Order: sequence, then structure tokens, then C-alpha cells
Amino acid sequence: MITRRSLLKASAATGLALAGSRLATPAIAQGAKIRLGYVSPQTGPLAGFAESDAYNIKAFLASEAGKNFEVIVKDSQSNPNRAAEVAKSLIVDDEINLMLVGSTPENTNPVATTCEAEGVPVISTMAPWQPWFIGQQGNPADPASWKPFNFAYHYFWGLEDIIAVYTGMWKQLSTNGKVGGLFPNDADGNAWGDPKNGLKPGLDAAGFSLADPGRYQNLSDDFTAQVNAFKAANAEIVTGVVIPPDFTTFWNQARQQGFSSEVWWSASHPFKSSLTGESSAELAADFTAKTGRPWTQPIGFVHSLFEVAANVMGRVSDPTNAEAIAAAIA
Repeated sequence: MITRRSLLKASAATGLALAGSRLATPAIAQGAKIRLGYVSPQTGPLAGFAESDAYNIKAFLASEAGKNFEVIVKDSQSNPNRAAEVAKSLIVDDEINLMLVGSTPENTNPVATTCEAEGVPVISTMAPWQPWFIGQQGNPADPASWKPFNFAYHYFWGLEDIIAVYTGMWKQLSTNGKVGGLFPNDADGNAWGDPKNGLKPGLDAAGFSLADPGRYQNLSDDFTAQVNAFKAANAEIVTGVVIPPDFTTFWNQARQQGFSSEVWWSASHPFKSSLTGESSAELAADFTAKTGRPWTQPIGFVHSLFEVAANVMGRVSDPTNAEAIAAAIA
């Protein structure tokens, strides 16, 4: 698994620094292209994470570092089973050299698990490392049984970073320190809501108390139980890991029932792309200019996947050697 030290060598646009100022050109057969598989939730409730995919892929392929690559995109439809299915198709039918994936553990985990089983290197992001790593273990509740991976690599922040940022912000406000937690019954929600490895221990240590009414199913149409639990706990802060449709439903129902509560990447981050040379602000502005839409936080992390892919494949002599690619990532 990628360490904090090795991670600093991987990427630039999201705040990670590449080792070296130039990307090497992969050693490939004349006319052949390196095949990257990319699984993303193009449709379904997680589609917001994929909004910048087409823009980022086009920019990557147009860059000097991307000229020897082909990117094959598959839609997971925001469904873990579908994500595993299309990952297998990319491996078997499209014979990719390297898999890329992001956009929550519901998308990253089944793809990473499939790649690990098939012996194909995969790089993932946009999922806290705890639900990514722990969620793929045979027995998530037994740390002694957890095992490392040979082909699956991941970079992103963890819940310890979330706790530090959240409590730092909350302490700047005048609240009673009581927090309501919205955690769905999926890999993300189970990790965030875990009483031992999730938010609770860190919040307790920082002087906050967490009211956790339990797991709910994604795409729920009734959050009355959660609203009542937060009202009973006198929660003035609400946090969690909620897909966009569910947050809209919860928020509307909370307001109707008389309850109201008192950033990963941004265009202000001081970094430049190793693919295009653009700053974060320039990347965001270019996205808006070319799509007519406001920039979103996933832009930087999707962009960084292709930075890492270009860097890794530029350091292997044989792009068909899975073990060599995995070693280059590590």
C-alpha cells in the first residue's frame, strides 16, 4: 500500500509533488499505445463525481505525457456490482495495462478487489483510505486478519485528516459540541461510523459528542428517524458521508420537521499540473470555459489519476509486465 512518503512522489495537481520535473516517455512498441482502463460512475447517484471525467481525459491525451496512451472508460452506473463487472471486462476483453478508478469506496473497492484477484495493477483515489483498505478485508472487524495488497494502490486522505479539519472548523464557532452523524449502510458509512476506527474516537478526544442513529440505506426516502435522533441529542452540528440525492432528501425533511444545524481540492490550491503546467486556478477556469459549468472538487483528483499513470508508466520498460508496473507504483 502507498505510504505517506511514497505518495509525495506521485502527483502534482492536488497538492502532491512529482519526483522529477519531467515525465519520462514509456518504452513501448512502435505504434502501440498503453491501455488505461477507467471505471467511473457516469450515471446514477454518484454521477457528480464523474462530471469532469471527459474534460480531464481529453486534456491528458492532448498533453505530451499522454500521447502514447489510450483511455477506455466504463460506466459503473454507481453500482458496486456493475463496477466489478466492467472492471473484469476491461481486464479480459480490453486487455488494459493499468486500471484507474475513483469516486467513493462503492466505486473504488470492487474495482480494486477485481484487479487484485486478476493480478492487474490499479491506482485509485477519492475514497478515504480506511473504507478503501478495511472495506476490502475478509473480516473488517478483525484487524489481526487484515492483509496487504500486491496490485492495488491508493492515495487520498484518511478519517484522521477529516477529524482534524472538521474539529478545527467547528471550534471556531459557538456550538454545544453535539454532532449528528449521517452514515449510510455502505463501505464509506460503515467506516466513518465505526465506533473504534471511525469518527467517534477522534471527536470524543477533541471534546465533541457524536449522536449516531445507525445506518440507513442509500436512496432512502425517509430520514425521520435520523432527524428525531438529532433533535433528541440537541445536535447543533450535522456531518456524515451522504450521496447528493440523500442529502437533499434529509435536508428538506429536517427543515420540514423543525430541525436545522447551526474541502478536498479547490481552485486556490498552490500547485501546478505535471501534464499541462496549469495551476489549480487555471485548471478550474479552463474547465468552466470549455464546459460552461462551475468547477467541482473532483476535478483535481481525477486529473491527478492521469498524472500518476503517466509517471508510473514512464518508469517501466515493459507496459505489459504487471509486476513491474506494481513495483513502479510502490
